[in-house]
Amino acid sequence: MGTHSKTEIKEGLPASRAARVRKVLSPGGIEAWLVEDYAVPLIALEFALIGGAAQEPKGKPGVATLLAGLLDEGAGPYDSDAFHRALEDQAIELSFSADRDFLSGRMQTLARNKARAFELLRLAATEARLEADAFERVKSQVAAGLKRDLNDPDTVASRTFRRLAYPEHPYGAPLRGDLGTLEALRRADVADLRAANFARDNLKIAVVGAIDAETLGRTLDEVFGALPEKAALAPVADIVFAGAGTRHVVDLDVPQSTIRFGRQAIARADKDFIAATVVNHVLGGGVFSARLFKEVREKRGLAYSVYSRLVDQDHAAMLWGGTSTKNERAAESMQVIEAEIRDLSEAGPSQDELEKAKQYLIGSYALRFDTSTKIASLLARLQAEGYGIDFLDERNRLIAAVTLADAKRAARRLFGDGALLVTVAGRPAGM
Repeated sequence: MGTHSKTEIKEGLPASRAARVRKVLSPGGIEAWLVEDYAVPLIALEFALIGGAAQEPKGKPGVATLLAGLLDEGAGPYDSDAFHRALEDQAIELSFSADRDFLSGRMQTLARNKARAFELLRLAATEARLEADAFERVKSQVAAGLKRDLNDPDTVASRTFRRLAYPEHPYGAPLRGDLGTLEALRRADVADLRAANFARDNLKIAVVGAIDAETLGRTLDEVFGALPEKAALAPVADIVFAGAGTRHVVDLDVPQSTIRFGRQAIARADKDFIAATVVNHVLGGGVFSARLFKEVREKRGLAYSVYSRLVDQDHAAMLWGGTSTKNERAAESMQVIEAEIRDLSEAGPSQDELEKAKQYLIGSYALRFDTSTKIASLLARLQAEGYGIDFLDERNRLIAAVTLADAKRAARRLFGDGALLVTVAGRPAGM
């Protein structure tokens, strides 16, 4: 695909972002999306394995987090210390994380060290030791974090919200587990989850940087070729958001109340999803022009930060928002938030609000492409969520095409009767 200037890398991909992305198929049939670029001598790789924490055994939340924490704690011939020294010796960055719908890995290396970097990635992905001492150490680290979180209002409000929104479903379970069940987790749980998730048929890979398609094709087989052909994923049911119209307070002796609110949203495959994205930006997209920012912060000084966003997962979709405010002003804050949601549902945004939201969403998209790691992360996520390469160009065109009628229809669907599930951590007066 040729060499591109450093200026292009800094400013993001050119007008046709999709034209820069090439599908590479290895001799063994492993696919990756590649942006070949030699402006800087770096290679960034990100992969996603479909499944994630939604595949954890019922009643055993936190297994996926433990697995992600163990993958670089010794692999192949290296124990944990030796593995980390090998990474540090050649300035290779390698990390893993767990989400509800997938497990992710990411690597960044200087091009001259790519052989060593890919070998260490291979070992972590296919030969992680999952040793007993490392397992207990990682579990202790997670437990320490959970203990700190017991009195953290943000965590308490968010965990309570998830549990009530998705009862008896994997999406309602705490991603890092909880203290009541963590101790019962065993190495076998981690090994079983790895065996179910790590396979070539649910592997999504993106690579950006100084590597050509032929070299990458061979490397894909070397790194991931030893994985089983097919994953053994359990079915995960779609779920509708629960609890709208109810409020729940978790008593914490803190001066501020931390609030989380939300309701059922529009799924990413729905024809109104893009319009709903624009409408949510009007409500609480985190910019000065958003209604919640103006009404909650600017006009009334109720909170420093207030936001809303759409959370579109494989089996659920929700509107999710939050703020923190003085205990004595929590009820007033929620009244303002609910009023704005009802108004948007009934009247929709104005033409001016619509145009400003579209302009921001289109203009800010380039910020997702200003580094190799950001590009690799986005490309891997798009694959995991079922999009094609053409969405890189189509996304802004779809946003630009949203009409006022589209926005009003999406607002009615998104906000409905305005009923919200609200969870509060603190001692809110009047709630």
